[in-house]
Formats: sequence, structure tokens, C-alpha cells
Amino acid sequence: MADPEAPLDVDDVRSRVEKTLDGFLSQQTTVLLDIGEELGPAASAISGLLAGGKRLRPTFAYCGWRGAGGEDTEGIIQAATSLELLQGCALIHDDVMDDSDTRRGQPSVHRQFEMLHRDADWHGAPQAFGVGSAILAGDLCLSWADEMLFTSPVPAEALLRAKPVFDLMRTELMSGQYLDLLEQARGGGSQERALRVARYKSAKYTVERPLHLGAALADAPPELVAAYSAYGLPLGEAFQLRDDILGVFGNPEETGKPAGDDLREGKRTVLVAVAWERASPAQASVIRRHLGDPHLGPDGVAALREVIDDTGALAHVEELVTTLTDTALDALAPVPQPAQDALRRLAVAATRRRQ
Repeated sequence: MADPEAPLDVDDVRSRVEKTLDGFLSQQTTVLLDIGEELGPAASAISGLLAGGKRLRPTFAYCGWRGAGGEDTEGIIQAATSLELLQGCALIHDDVMDDSDTRRGQPSVHRQFEMLHRDADWHGAPQAFGVGSAILAGDLCLSWADEMLFTSPVPAEALLRAKPVFDLMRTELMSGQYLDLLEQARGGGSQERALRVARYKSAKYTVERPLHLGAALADAPPELVAAYSAYGLPLGEAFQLRDDILGVFGNPEETGKPAGDDLREGKRTVLVAVAWERASPAQASVIRRHLGDPHLGPDGVAALREVIDDTGALAHVEELVTTLTDTALDALAPVPQPAQDALRRLAVAATRRRQ
């Protein structure tokens, strides 16, 4: 049994999540291939997508468990790892909705299936086949997330406590995805609306709800759950705002996405909302001309970056990231050690990252 007062090794948690996920995917690949060898590309696409990542969500779930007095067991590692499969579902479906070409430096899942269709010279439209196959792959990840969580070797009563949190997390995520689509269809709006999208599409299921999942599994008291919310929600929003900045100004070699990909996709982020609100007529014309152009080239990306910078939108969002992170850190006082120290380190890693 681990010493409850020993420092929480976040890197060790990540490596154990990695190993657990690899083992689960290996088992599921066998199941798919038993159904038919034609399912091999689906297994490969999912495994390839999930081979990367920071494993933040499982790590937050583990911290939520340990902060509530839970012991260090392989059961909590498996339960927490299920969140990587939920993340896989979100990424696959998000790329379909955004018509993204790449994810983590490789072709997005729907593009992989599109190329498979084209190379095999099958009947029908390659793009439709790619989209349909990716939707099913995302659904499969969602199903596997359930399977992995509810077959984890933790007490049955703990899983019953965790289920409402897991259900709410998925509802919030899908609602946030819809709100994101709606904002793009409407042409964007206020900072408040853009922040609501960020909150439900990413922030809650990245930090707050994983902490709540670990807390529920450990039967945490209400005051600790409240402290996790006070930390998790602002930090999750700061995480997403950092992601928005990287989507416009990030280095493609580090982000795994083409330069300015969020601008090409026309994402209505807080960064873009602030730029719209502060833009002069000439700057607004630049935004209208280039934002959401699927053929946006380097010159268009540079023009939009200049507007975002000159309007003060970039500085404003950077300030928001700092303020939200400070708010999150200030909320950690009620969280016991060693989870508190680990959550402080994770906050820095989540908001100062380059990818």
C-alpha cells in the first residue's frame, strides 16, 4: 500500500495510464479482428489517435481520488483511464465537425478512412465513407469508455456513486459540441457565449468532472467536491483559452496542427470574439474576409494574427488565463496533501504548455 503522505508522482500515473490503455486497446483489437479482419483499420486508427496525449483527464481523476483518501490501486488507474476513451470520442467527432485534416501530427481519423476508400477504389464517395466510419469509431470509443470504467476492479458501490458524474460529464460534453456548432452557424457572438462553449465543450470534462469522478469513487465529502469545482472550472477554462491561443499562434511542429488551423476552420473562440468586439471597420473587414476560409494561406493567417494582436485580444486572453489560473490555485487550500501539490503542478503544466 502506498504511503498516503508520500508525494504524488504525476509522471508515474501517466505511465501507468499509458500501459493500462495499451492493454485495453490490445484486447479490443482482438475482439474487432474476431468479428472480421476488415475492422483492422478501425482498431489501428483508434490506437494511433490515442497513442499521444498528455493524459490530463485520468491524472485529474486520480488526484481527485487520492485527495479524498483513496488508496493507490490499479483499480483507480483503470477507472481513470476510461476518460482517455471519452477524449478519443470527442477528438474524432470534433475533427469530423470541423473537417480537420490532421490531429496530433497525423491524418485525422475521417481522413484515414477517406484515403482507405480512395486507395481501394471502392464504390461511392470517399469523403462520405470517411465521415461515416469516423463517426462509428468515435461511438466505439464512447462505448469502450463505459466498458473500461464499469469493469474496473473497484467496489461496486463506488462505481454506482461515479455513474451520475460520468453521465453528466458526457451530457455536458455533447451539449458543448452542439453549442460550438451553433456559434459557428450564427457567425459567433459575445465573449460570454464563446466562454460558455469553452466551458462545456472542454473545460468541465478536462478538469472539474474528472476530479469529481475520482471524488465520487472515493466517497468524498461535499466540501471537498466543492473545492474541486472551485479549482477545476477556472483551470479548465484557462486550459481551453491556452488551447485557443495555440490554435492561432502555436508552432505546428509542437501542436501537430497546421499554422492557423482554428482560423481556417472559423472557430468562434473567446480570442476571436474579443477581436470582433474591438475591431475597427478595417480590421473587421479583414476578419470577415479571412476567418473560416478553408483555403486560407500564410498571408491570410498573418493578417488575422495581426488583427488579433493589434486589437488587444491576445493580451486580454493571456490575462484571462493568468487570472483564472490564480483563482484555481487559490481554491486549493482545503485539498489534502499530497494531492494539493500535484494539482498545483498540473495547473502550471496545463496553462503554460506549448502543445
